Amino acid sequence: MSDADLARARVRQLIGLTRRLGDRLSAETEALETHRPRDIAAGLAETQEMANLYRRDTAQVKADPGLLSAAPAADKRELADATRTFDDILNRHARAVEAARTISEGLVRTIAHEVTASRTPAAAYAADGRAAQGDGRAVAFNRTA
Repeated sequence: MSDADLARARVRQLIGLTRRLGDRLSAETEALETHRPRDIAAGLAETQEMANLYRRDTAQVKADPGLLSAAPAADKRELADATRTFDDILNRHARAVEAARTISEGLVRTIAHEVTASRTPAAAYAADGRAAQGDGRAVAFNRTA
């Protein structure tokens, strides 16, 4: 197989992967935007696998652009177009994920506030003998979700 054939095969493979990953992210974005986040769960592992493959393959090309230099110009243009489309999809997906995260955190904060407000204050004393201010019981909130 010639260098041109190998370069063309690599470009075609990257185009296919970029489009498939873009399609998956578009479907996930649609699910998030229509308040159906559970629809994403079933394909999450496959999406992650594709994303890892995309990262690996694009890193190889970035490290050695010569891998694609012998590919036909039309194929390289098609890859560039697919990449621009993918970037747009990725930005929209990131906004949808951020919106879902913000909503989820807001719900957790509201629930935690309501639970804390509904509790009767604990009868505790501070080290100096005065009644302690506030509730000494904890409500956990994890910001890394």
